[in-house]
Amino acid sequence: MTVLVTGAAGFVGMHVAARLLADGERVVGIDNLNDYYDPTLKEARLARLAHERFAFERLDLADRAGMASLFERHRFSGVVHLAAQAGVRYSLRNPHAYADSNLVGFVNVLEGCRHAGVGHLVYASSSSVYGGNTRMPFSEHDPVDHPVSLYAATKKANELMAHTYSHLYGLPTTGLRFFTVYGPWGRPDMSPFLFADAILAGRPIDVFNHGDMKRDFTYVDDVVEGVLRVLARPPQGDPSFDPMRPDPARSRAPYRVFNIGNSDPVALLDFIGAIETATGRRAEKRLLPMQPGDVQATFADTAELEALIGFRPATDVREGVRRFVAWYRAYYGR
Repeated sequence: MTVLVTGAAGFVGMHVAARLLADGERVVGIDNLNDYYDPTLKEARLARLAHERFAFERLDLADRAGMASLFERHRFSGVVHLAAQAGVRYSLRNPHAYADSNLVGFVNVLEGCRHAGVGHLVYASSSSVYGGNTRMPFSEHDPVDHPVSLYAATKKANELMAHTYSHLYGLPTTGLRFFTVYGPWGRPDMSPFLFADAILAGRPIDVFNHGDMKRDFTYVDDVVEGVLRVLARPPQGDPSFDPMRPDPARSRAPYRVFNIGNSDPVALLDFIGAIETATGRRAEKRLLPMQPGDVQATFADTAELEALIGFRPATDVREGVRRFVAWYRAYYGR
């Protein structure tokens, strides 16, 4: 089959595209290669995807005509939509980038899938949608109506938009709420990269909420496995759905959302400790207050995902961090 991977030069996108190619599939990747972070890292990721079954197009999701042309020129059996303007804190400074990419761009993806008769759209949502929720672990069956960042609001909007297309046009859609993905080729704006970079350079690291935070860190290979297993299982719709007691995770339409996380929250200071062990260096910590848009803890309930695909992420954070630091040192020569 031919699969479209949006954000193919991104962290998760590159890993998903590489796995699809390894599995013998044809892949079309798109990315706008913007400068939100170092484009040379994105270009290096793309270089790893060089293959006769891989085609790349530089394209912005918000380019309505370009996206329509893409779907007209290819017949995609499935779409893995991973491109987005990411980052919670950046959304406080540049909100319009999120509207262009995460809202306008997502409509263009939905329209392309609708008119091309795509068999399954799998798209990246985020644990950020849980926002002000404090009941742990986070469950797909709980309402997520109190986002605390614009980024989170756009991801919640994506889920609502996907449901609309599933309901109106029968487009099978599955949203995956990623929980703090990390690993080799990771994003420079995320804490694992920022911590490793600072520690190895002898700079202090910023530790928010004075270190009183927990994250459900999820290794990238586990996320990829979940994405591809879900891609092969398009939703059929739930005939037992009760509109008098609506379940946010289900619908009579071919629509689902799932958490994909390690289901094992790690204290932020313990995660920093794992990086210290892997680098062989101690971190100088600069303890700071909580940042606007952040939450104190995340914790994924993955029972629904495991029931569907027979898999749950389980890579130990110490091993995952060891692999990440090994990649970082090899790539940057430190």
